[in-house]
Amino acid sequence: MTWIVAPEPFDSADAYALRRSYYDEVASRYWRRAATEQEIDEGLADDGVEQLSFPTGEFLVGRHGGGPASCGGVLLLDATTAELTRVYTRPGKRGTGGGALLLAGLEDAARKLGATRMVLNTRLDLVEARGLYVRHGYREIPAYTTGPYMEIWYGKDLTDL
Repeated sequence: MTWIVAPEPFDSADAYALRRSYYDEVASRYWRRAATEQEIDEGLADDGVEQLSFPTGEFLVGRHGGGPASCGGVLLLDATTAELTRVYTRPGKRGTGGGALLLAGLEDAARKLGATRMVLNTRLDLVEARGLYVRHGYREIPAYTTGPYMEIWYGKDLTDL
């Protein structure tokens, strides 16, 4: 089976289902219990995802064997810096190469928006995501923003090919 990663509206049925799965996983890990449907709904409400479309960002969906299996977005923070956000691969599809393709697609999307640097924030317990970022050249940087779910920050120069 092959992976295909492409831009998709953040509110398409597949993108929405992937965003729900993403929020379910990160919230459940954080709370150390299963997130409820209501908590997932509340987490997705007014989460700013509409900024992940041109001209302020882009949202991508990865498909494995034709089915939706991963997603992620980039958001321009300023004229040259983009933020990686909502990066998710379904657990059963991890380790199949989709994360690397998704990350490459998101970096390309950021470049097309004019970014020369990518930054992101994440939590220490999201070890799979952190491993993906480090394997692909992201390095720990000082905090560029703060919030209750931010424990570590990474950055990457997008001009290095």
